[in-house]
Amino acid sequence: MGNAEERHGGVSLFPLQQRDRPRARVLRLIATSFVLFAATSFYYLTSFYGRASQYNAFDIAKQCTINNLHSNLSFLDPAVPIAADEFLERRDRLARALVESKVDAFVLEPGYTFQYYGNISQTDWEPWEPEERPFLMLILPEVSPAGIVSAKTAFLSPHFEEGRVRMLGIPSRDAELDIVIWEEHWNPYDILLKSCLFDGRPAKLMVDEEIRDFIVRGLDSAGFQTVGLNAEIELVRQRKSSAEVELLRAVNTGTVAAVRSMRPCLLPGLTEDEVTEILNSALISINFGLFFNIVLFEEHGALPHGGFVTGWKKLTHESMVVIDVGAHYLGYSSDICRSFLIDPPRQRDRSVHPADPELRAEKFKVWQVVLDAQTAAAAAFRPNNTAASVDIAARTIIENAGYGYGFTHRLGHGIGIKAHESPYLNKWNKAVLLQPGMTFTNEPGIYLENRFGVRHEDIYLVKESGEAELLTGRRATGPYDP
Repeated sequence: MGNAEERHGGVSLFPLQQRDRPRARVLRLIATSFVLFAATSFYYLTSFYGRASQYNAFDIAKQCTINNLHSNLSFLDPAVPIAADEFLERRDRLARALVESKVDAFVLEPGYTFQYYGNISQTDWEPWEPEERPFLMLILPEVSPAGIVSAKTAFLSPHFEEGRVRMLGIPSRDAELDIVIWEEHWNPYDILLKSCLFDGRPAKLMVDEEIRDFIVRGLDSAGFQTVGLNAEIELVRQRKSSAEVELLRAVNTGTVAAVRSMRPCLLPGLTEDEVTEILNSALISINFGLFFNIVLFEEHGALPHGGFVTGWKKLTHESMVVIDVGAHYLGYSSDICRSFLIDPPRQRDRSVHPADPELRAEKFKVWQVVLDAQTAAAAAFRPNNTAASVDIAARTIIENAGYGYGFTHRLGHGIGIKAHESPYLNKWNKAVLLQPGMTFTNEPGIYLENRFGVRHEDIYLVKESGEAELLTGRRATGPYDP
């Protein structure tokens, strides 16, 4: 073949190639650097826009939810603060129950019951946290010569706190609150026994369920006889007034409306924690006080109240979402639950996350079984039915559908200023008879471990006759309409 000089007309190329080697290396280095720069830029740009897109999805969903919710706030219109006269009437009803129970006084300390008999709706109410120094409210029955029973309200307070007690604005028929004061080097329980309220007489005191043990022991050691709550006393709070019903209707309907307003705004990729924050923002926007908010996707919802490591799971079009949420408004509580799916993907996107047809079918089946169970329980909310019968009505539907093992909790509970009040709806509670004015949660559920859960929760008012009244606006109608 000849040498290189012969192949190229006698001219050697080796010197030229040698001269071009540094230039080639520089060109290769430039090309490599450009490729690396382009790849790095692409990575960071896609990461940035991915994060920006996720942020926008959260931000857009939050504003969308608030806009939807604020489109109709008529559910707030009937709700007004509890009037001062109603607090006095509550104490009078309590006084009559104390006479029937042959008890000299009812004793309570700061907490929900204190708020119920004191004043919970004034705008400048300052909660008084229980401390080591006893501050007690006492409600004593007084019987007039005509046999009319009314309540006398008094307080046991540290001397240095007397002024603050008078500033609480607790409704009273007297010009000044009746306060028994004690100095910090005195025994407050001895002082109470020797006060003009009891004149050293070893009175019988009924203590509230929230009162702390050391106070009960102190009262006993001073010579009082203490007893726990009975059914007559509990009934005073269990039967709600018309004003209380309207407050419960407002806060529970509003909480459902917030969840319902949020559902069409949710997009795949949002986490449980992000959905929690979106819902909290909506509730705050209508001046509801945050209480609890449990957001669970898919298998996380198989535990009724979730676990300790939830919050991170991302939403998909196939996620069964369970939201159990409560809020406060003018002193009253909501406690509702909704189970749903977000809107299905657009037609061109449906191949992105193909559904498991069998799992999807079971989700829809379970969703309907739980709704049917709730319907059966609602029909059982009638005067003189037992608390147990309401639970059994729902449980029978679920058991007959083959999911009895998955209904792992009681059906419900009373609700008022506390989210959980007596009476409690479980199948063993046969002693309690439903009374007109009682309000309950109705919350059957089915929980399939490591798969998904479904729970529907609404609030019902027992009426004098006929069907119970729904206090949450309207019930769910389907997985896409909670």
